[in-house]
Amino acid sequence: MLISWNVTRECNLFCRHCYRESGPGRRHPQELTTAEGLKLLDQIKSAGFKLVIFSGGEPLLREDLLELTAYASQIGLRPVLGTNGMLLEADLARQLRESGVSGVAVSLDSDSPEYHDRFRNCPGAWDGAVRGIHNAVGAGLRVQVNMTLTEANLDRFAATVDRVSGWGVRALHPFFLVPTGRGRDLADETLQRERYFEMIRTVLAKQHEAAIELKPTCAPQFLPMAKEMGLPMRFSRGCLAGTAYCCILPNGDVHICPYLPVKVGNVREENFDIIWRESAVFAQLRDFQAYEGRCGRCPEIASCGGCRARAYYYHDRNYLAEEPWCYRGAV
Repeated sequence: MLISWNVTRECNLFCRHCYRESGPGRRHPQELTTAEGLKLLDQIKSAGFKLVIFSGGEPLLREDLLELTAYASQIGLRPVLGTNGMLLEADLARQLRESGVSGVAVSLDSDSPEYHDRFRNCPGAWDGAVRGIHNAVGAGLRVQVNMTLTEANLDRFAATVDRVSGWGVRALHPFFLVPTGRGRDLADETLQRERYFEMIRTVLAKQHEAAIELKPTCAPQFLPMAKEMGLPMRFSRGCLAGTAYCCILPNGDVHICPYLPVKVGNVREENFDIIWRESAVFAQLRDFQAYEGRCGRCPEIASCGGCRARAYYYHDRNYLAEEPWCYRGAV
């Protein structure tokens, strides 16, 4: 089981698609304190989670990040980091490794600096991300590249995989854009219907020749499709939201996933492990018979799950609705 903790909303970038609507000067006024964060990590451990993703905003702007990651490692959790890479200098990468961080995911949306810089609203963002990747590899961290896919950069996917494969990167996870946060303004650029499935197939086909791991994210149909293509996968389910995954916001709100703005509780009001075990919302998501439409009738529901965030966006906030672009399942 894994969990994302958005430790801050502060960020050095103002990306077009940010699900958390982060940016410079956007630190949440009720951000969890260090003491509250340490207590939360104990509760995450008690709930049975293994991997904690420290994310943001930009988590490297959190002054106590090394203390938090060191404590997570000390109590037996596996801390990893999601970052834009621009602040990941060589010395900091080494300190993260020494604190117990085992890996980092760096956002890189193209092999083209021009596209990445435009998407991230910052000249030099591509150079900074690549520098951060090399620094992390040099520090002995497992590095994953996260590439957000839209209609505007599909044609750069294969070239991006080829380019990062020579940098010591271990994986590239293409994220299929979900229109939430500032990403709502990019709804017309999200992949839909045939284009959506065509791109999943493209990613899986590329895996046959790629030297690094490729995993479609927010595209849970990849698991039954990989099975059909005879492609072995180490993953057990597509959408983990509420079943083996959730996220915590900077102020302690617990959400189903980063892309699905449904509040389940708040860790200042109730221990996280109790929220995880007893929430009625999580109970619904774990009952596959509660899923609606084609998802509810699909024989692959246990391995796929359908994207609950996309269902929420396209079905009037109904996170149990069917996956909108899916052709699978009973008609």
